[in-house]
Amino acid sequence: MQWGIIGSGSWATALVKLLNDNGHSVNWLVRSEAMATHLRDRHHNPSYLSSVYFDTKLLDLSTDINQVFEKSDSLLMAVPSAYTIDTLAPLAPDAFNGKKVLSAIKGIMPLENLLLNDYLLKHYALPLENYFTVMGPCHAEEVAAEKLSYLTFSGTDVTSTDEIASYFGTSCLNTITNIDVYGVQYAAVLKNVYALGAGIAHGLDYGDNFQSVLIANCADEMAGFLRKVGIQHIEVGVHENEDHRKSPNYAASVYLGDLLVTCYSLYSRNRTFGNMIGKGYSVKSAQLEMNMVAEGYNASRSLFQICNEIGYQLPIAGTVYRILWENVKPSHGFKQIEDVLV
Repeated sequence: MQWGIIGSGSWATALVKLLNDNGHSVNWLVRSEAMATHLRDRHHNPSYLSSVYFDTKLLDLSTDINQVFEKSDSLLMAVPSAYTIDTLAPLAPDAFNGKKVLSAIKGIMPLENLLLNDYLLKHYALPLENYFTVMGPCHAEEVAAEKLSYLTFSGTDVTSTDEIASYFGTSCLNTITNIDVYGVQYAAVLKNVYALGAGIAHGLDYGDNFQSVLIANCADEMAGFLRKVGIQHIEVGVHENEDHRKSPNYAASVYLGDLLVTCYSLYSRNRTFGNMIGKGYSVKSAQLEMNMVAEGYNASRSLFQICNEIGYQLPIAGTVYRILWENVKPSHGFKQIEDVLV
């Protein structure tokens, strides 16, 4: 399988490292010729995870997405959702014909409010059976530092999903597979919004006791949304079988685990962004200060719009949206959240 990597930020760099460590060659789309030259000459990404070194004989670096697509039969998408549509714009409508796509994107395509698989089906006729996801709980920094981590790969075809996962497993990275393509993506989107809320709470000087109650309620709210959009088999502790391939379970790492690490970890961009909002930064100031994308910011608006369309309320996520997009004061918003926590 010849891999093409679309994206050159932290998460893309960490995933390329896994493939590189396993001896797989990749065609890597990077942001600029300067970045490509630095990688070739210095063997590391100058902008992200610069402590990670690559065997550059296994890297074919390019700034041309069409060139990367032509050389690859499997594409790993690892760009922020806000930039995905523009990144794909140079491609012809048939560019995905015969390709497999592995998405590491934890966001919703803006404007149309679609998950990536639905966007690719609509605009590039990519069938769901050729679409797979790779989700956490994993921070790029810990994967790069070779701290033991777990990734969940999802796809509708078990055999193909297992094959794709096999390319990424290492002694420091365990792979899990399931068939819940929609559930893992919606959970990844929601946990980023809730991590913004956890960060705002920290910035407002709420303590650990409150945070635990907040995140427990976020978990419940997430489960309710997943059920509303038709996700099944998320009951805690309920499995269809007892072997290592358990059915998707809401208490598993890719759902609840990813929520917890994103809300608590100091590596979390969304928590950091929310913390600045809680401390009084404007959205623009926080964005400039971070110089990185917090996926939950745009996701909060997309989720708010989706909920309006399906007639469903998310009190916590909705309040985070209003703080970020409707200028509700964080302290006032969290007084409202206090009233809905149980």
